Amino acid sequence: MTVQPNMLFVNLAVKDLDKSIEFFTALGFKFNPQFANEDATCMIINEGAFLMLLTEKFFQGFTKKKIANPHTTTEAITSISVNSREEVDQFVKKALAAGGTESNEFMDEGFMYSWSFQDLDGHLWEVFYMAPSND
Repeated sequence: MTVQPNMLFVNLAVKDLDKSIEFFTALGFKFNPQFANEDATCMIINEGAFLMLLTEKFFQGFTKKKIANPHTTTEAITSISVNSREEVDQFVKKALAAGGTESNEFMDEGFMYSWSFQDLDGHLWEVFYMAPSND
């Protein structure tokens, strides 16, 4: 992979890199071995968006701030869109079966349907479907 302008790389600190890889693999994500070692891996969201999972010790080397405990503090909510309401439910059920925990019950706003979960480290994830507009 060649890194191009405007690609998005989100970095998350994780306690156990192998368990995190196992968790996200269960959700259907793939990883780029070109950007992986014992301290980090690159999870492919799509051709322009990636999630870097970094061990806490490695992550700490990139910041002078204390790493937030995502089990008690919300640092961010990572949202990912899917193609249907059914895919929202399937995705979150996979996350729960792989060891994640439910964050909030599903929300049905009519034009948007979402459901959220926490990964193994407590990071918040929201999966949503937004109906196409009739513009």
